[in-house]
Amino acid sequence: MGGGAKLPGQYLGSWGDLGSAPQKGIVTYALSPNRQRPLAGVLNAAVFNSWRRFRNQVLYFAPPLVGAYLLMDWAIARNEYLNSKAGRLAAAAAGEE
Repeated sequence: MGGGAKLPGQYLGSWGDLGSAPQKGIVTYALSPNRQRPLAGVLNAAVFNSWRRFRNQVLYFAPPLVGAYLLMDWAIARNEYLNSKAGRLAAAAAGEE
């Protein structure tokens, strides 16, 4: 497959190999498919990477989450008190309603 003149309709080769002279000085290394380990250490890396990401982000989402929980807990307790017998009597005595 050299670089000579190409005739119309002559196959030039696949993309990247358009019929030119072969290049020199290019070294290619390969590893046999049965020697590759594409999932080597993936579980170990996933655990530690997840912990690292969680540790770096926890201060951004935990305080609003705790604040929202405490606010909702207070609101539920207040609602239960205002709808109880004692709460209705306290609201009537204060002139609310």
